[in-house]
Amino acid sequence: MKCQILEIKNLSIQFSVDGQLFDAVTNFSFSLKKGETIGIVGESGSGKSISSLAIMGLLPPSAIISSGEIIFHESEEHKINLLHADENYKRHLRGNKIAMIFQEPMTSLNPVFTCGNQVVEAILAHNKISKKQAKEKVLHLFSEVLLPDPEKAFNSYPFQLSGGQKQRVMIAMAMSCNPSLIIADEPTTALDVTVQKTILELLKNLQAKYNLSIIFISHDLGVIADIAHRVLVMYKGKIMEEGKTRDLLSNPQNAYTKGLLACRPSTVNRVKTLAVVSDFLDGKEHIPIIISNEERKIFHENIYEKDPILKITNLKVVFPVKKNMMGKTTKEFIAVNNVSFDVYKGETLGLVGESGCGKTTLGRTILQLTENAQGDIHYNEIALNKLSSTEIRKFRKKIQIIFQDPYSSLNPRLTVGDTITEPMIVHGIGKNNNDRKQIALELLQKVGLESSHYARYPHEFSGGQRQRIGIARALAVQPEFIICDESVSALDVSVQAQVLNLLNSLKEEFKLTFIFISHDLSVVKYMSDRMVVMQNGQIEEMGEADQIYNSPEKEYTKKLIGAIPLIKISETVDQ
Repeated sequence: MKCQILEIKNLSIQFSVDGQLFDAVTNFSFSLKKGETIGIVGESGSGKSISSLAIMGLLPPSAIISSGEIIFHESEEHKINLLHADENYKRHLRGNKIAMIFQEPMTSLNPVFTCGNQVVEAILAHNKISKKQAKEKVLHLFSEVLLPDPEKAFNSYPFQLSGGQKQRVMIAMAMSCNPSLIIADEPTTALDVTVQKTILELLKNLQAKYNLSIIFISHDLGVIADIAHRVLVMYKGKIMEEGKTRDLLSNPQNAYTKGLLACRPSTVNRVKTLAVVSDFLDGKEHIPIIISNEERKIFHENIYEKDPILKITNLKVVFPVKKNMMGKTTKEFIAVNNVSFDVYKGETLGLVGESGCGKTTLGRTILQLTENAQGDIHYNEIALNKLSSTEIRKFRKKIQIIFQDPYSSLNPRLTVGDTITEPMIVHGIGKNNNDRKQIALELLQKVGLESSHYARYPHEFSGGQRQRIGIARALAVQPEFIICDESVSALDVSVQAQVLNLLNSLKEEFKLTFIFISHDLSVVKYMSDRMVVMQNGQIEEMGEADQIYNSPEKEYTKKLIGAIPLIKISETVDQ
């Protein structure tokens, strides 16, 4: 029988805000065995990350642990309640016995030091060895986490590596002092599905080799199914359900777990609206409305019998990489290479591919936020790339964009009301300020927010609410065409379902046309009429979305489809 490495008993954490106490985690209990992976799943704000920070002793000053124990078994003979440990002992444990892989590797790595030196520093903090020995160990670790060129990665700064490579550096750093427990806090959320699959395989291989215990935190049950032996489902700081992965996913008992499972886009049936968690919590029975192949065929015949609204012809976008002393470009990077396609009024065209394939650059070039080196962009026969800067600013009333990151795309100094009414003023919409305010209030209601939110600031909202504000801002100028640039990738799967439903209902109400950009092929398949698969700036495959998903022609498309984290009960981890 495997011995336990961690026991958490009745842990309760509160936050003190303006003299008031708010419950973040309530009576949280579980135990973890040596060599076991436990998955903790739930939405943002469920208490997943707070619980892990309590184990690491990294809670913010405003957090108060009101009760509980965190017992860590450093060895078979020695165990300690981490809540009673002094700071020196916690420093000894952190990185040495308990390591953490954070969600966002770009902000977790120091931008002014090379990746190799940062891992060397972590090794030297806990081991009495020379710098030369530490470097040798880092190179070995970089090789073990499958970084393509360990020496190059050692001397690279974080910005010179891709998201997947940076996350491998973080895994190497976590492994650097041979810990017995690793806490992985959403380590694949910001990554492409193909990179995510590779990282999950890497963690499983390292666990098998070193008999690691892993706490894997995620909001996606598909990811949890691929890596965890047991699952805890959290909601509002409490454990709703727990059990072996296979048992829990095949026969969930709690309404919240059923909701989390149901809100993921199906890759089998095409439904009119996705289920949302609140349907299950309210005790409603969600009966999905299936869109038949015949309905879809009739809809497409109506769309494609007309002329396209947007025509992209032989588009090429180039970025300078190196310049000489005279300012002349000596080396360039081709981000988009000879891309051509049409978009029809009322259509949703999906753009899918891994990071760096040119999706976002293509979307920005259509809006002329990025200039194209060659090719043409025609919108209703108007050549957008031939318009002057003044003309293109006026034209952006017709084509809007919803950005990927709802946190950085809103001005923190503007209220929600000002955020929505500012573009109306620029484009001359509304007779006066009162008129514009009334339009903004109506838009807030349309996107599922309240009129009281008008005077609030972005920091007062969740990620899903901020994305709704971004959608309201895009709708404020009454556009015909919207580019959704990874507009749901930063959201929980439950909030993602709400936003996808919202986009589809707004598309129908306002007769909109969408380009929907994402690296998640299951989401693109659900949203799209046709799909464009991109790799290295070029189109790999293009056609009707269901047809591409069910019968892909190119190996790259098959690879993307194969990387989608599906819940297959027969393939879940078990022990």
